Amino acid sequence: MSDLKDINPNISVDCVIFGFDGESLNVLLIEEKDIGQGVLKQRLPGDLIHQGEGLDESAERVLWELASLRDVHLKQFHTFGNPQRVNAEKDRKWLELYRSNPKERVITVAYYALVKMADFIPNPSSFAGEALWIEITEIPELAFDHNEIVNVALMKLQRHFELNKTAYELLPPKFTLNELQQLHEAITQEELDKRNFRKKIVREKVIEATEEKQKGVLHKPARLYKVKSIDSLL
Repeated sequence: MSDLKDINPNISVDCVIFGFDGESLNVLLIEEKDIGQGVLKQRLPGDLIHQGEGLDESAERVLWELASLRDVHLKQFHTFGNPQRVNAEKDRKWLELYRSNPKERVITVAYYALVKMADFIPNPSSFAGEALWIEITEIPELAFDHNEIVNVALMKLQRHFELNKTAYELLPPKFTLNELQQLHEAITQEELDKRNFRKKIVREKVIEATEEKQKGVLHKPARLYKVKSIDSLL
């Protein structure tokens, strides 16, 4: 833990880590330990920054300290500065327990990332309690304004999402068209017409069919596809 003199009490970073598990979109949450006073919070990975520490550096440190995650490509997307954002009654006990200056105003700089869940297994620190993936449609009430932060992050992700290099890296090296559509639907939270989606994918000429089909499935095995050249994608 850091010396309190090294901490800036007015600026924090919060990270929205979206994870794709092959079927659905999930968000990484930290669950604080119940220390016997009825304080059990689910929240985003986040913390106050250190004096002399850059914002990007702070976000990377927070992910490592709270969930043991490294090499996550984080994008800064918004600053949340509502004067009342940490003043709600539901958050007061937590602040009094964990903050030396619980009444200070805190502005947070938010980051988001999209990762393949199988490649990032969170391991919570001793003081974090649990680090767990929660499906985007099942996120409970979170601490502070973290529900708002998740919602804004999701809008940013959806607005900028396209089937680029980062997106294809969420899939196996060889995948079905149905798996590709599931990825797109998980991100956009919209159901797509199968025929129109496949026409669009064919027109883009980014993927190509292999000679292989699915194995070990009860239904008719589907054709497997691969990206023609993933390094050529942006």
